[in-house]
Amino acid sequence: MHILLIHQAFAALGEPGGTRHHELARWLTRRGHRVTVLAGGVSYLTGDAGPLAAREWTDDAGVHIRRCAMYGGWHRSFFHRVLSFVSFMLSSFTAGLRVRQVDVVWGTTPPLFQGLTAWLLARLKRAAFAFEVRDLWPAFAVAVGVLRNPVLIRLSEGLERFLYRRADRVVVNSPGYIEHVRTRGAQRVDLVPNGVDVAMFDPEATGAAFRAAHGLEGKFIALYAGALGLSNDLGVVLAAAAGLRDEPGIAVVLLGDGKERPALEAQAQGLGLRNVHFIPAVPKDEMDQALAAADTGIAVLKPLDVYKTTYPNKVFDYMAAGRPVVLAIDGVIRQVVEQAGGGVFVPPGDPAAMAQAIRDLACDPVAARRMGLAGRKYVAAHFDRSTLANGMEAILSQAAAARRRP
Repeated sequence: MHILLIHQAFAALGEPGGTRHHELARWLTRRGHRVTVLAGGVSYLTGDAGPLAAREWTDDAGVHIRRCAMYGGWHRSFFHRVLSFVSFMLSSFTAGLRVRQVDVVWGTTPPLFQGLTAWLLARLKRAAFAFEVRDLWPAFAVAVGVLRNPVLIRLSEGLERFLYRRADRVVVNSPGYIEHVRTRGAQRVDLVPNGVDVAMFDPEATGAAFRAAHGLEGKFIALYAGALGLSNDLGVVLAAAAGLRDEPGIAVVLLGDGKERPALEAQAQGLGLRNVHFIPAVPKDEMDQALAAADTGIAVLKPLDVYKTTYPNKVFDYMAAGRPVVLAIDGVIRQVVEQAGGGVFVPPGDPAAMAQAIRDLACDPVAARRMGLAGRKYVAAHFDRSTLANGMEAILSQAAAARRRP
């Protein structure tokens, strides 16, 4: 089976960002399938092209990856981001026309525009169209206030319904998304949740080299790792750090990049937060060292009802590394962490509660360690990437076989 994946924000293992799709693609090639990836040439974390632009290569597992040209103003404004989406939609479509003998086109959202490319390529190639929903766009964009124009909202919602109805299979990465896509026209909905390659992380590692490199020796490290974006509500983390000023042994680390990083750095400086450390994003294949250095991982989103539907990747990474989670996200991911006994829930938007949770974990390292190991055991049993890849393979194979039937 030849699978064509259209994914503007695709990150390979040697690059910063979420690598779910590269990990799944590598597993699929090892199972004997052929995978071609058409990816964006600008990092969604940094907004920079750098070495990504115009690259084409085949990795050591046999996944063929092509970076398509796109407009680089990703982080300048919403308007410029839309231009970036449209440019990738066009360049990936042109590149996709040259890919031969495709059995299934695997499209993803966000952004929705690349879903349109995937649908059209699937129809032109008489291939199956599998549409993966990683984010409820435009619902999230409307809720956070990024998308406000009524006409654009209606057009976006119309495109969303169009793609759901025309997909041979709709795949969601969180159970919280199932009702949303079904009520908007999806016929065949499958769940392949976010998860983690548990073997990538060693819960016994100490991260000594990472600590030394960043002057964090001897500190209790509360680590946020991921995008520094509007949805992530990282002002709450800074406010929590302000509440921990009296704890010189606690360091709050923000590891990542994104549009909000300059504003967050200025805010931390204005508050005089000497206990906050900003560290640039690292490639996924170096993330194990960063999480080994952490004592707890922070997961936070704005206190909006729509975010109760999400399964954030970083939570599974923290748990696989054997680190307790300070979770400021309610909903389905809270159920995972609490069922695992893998962390502490704090109300979203409450910096005092977050600061107290971090303080409590620092004061009781035995309890923190117990939570971390319980979390790792749980994700190994329920969210290991190799197991989840079996489900994705079955969905794509079934879609391709159904399309081939007369």
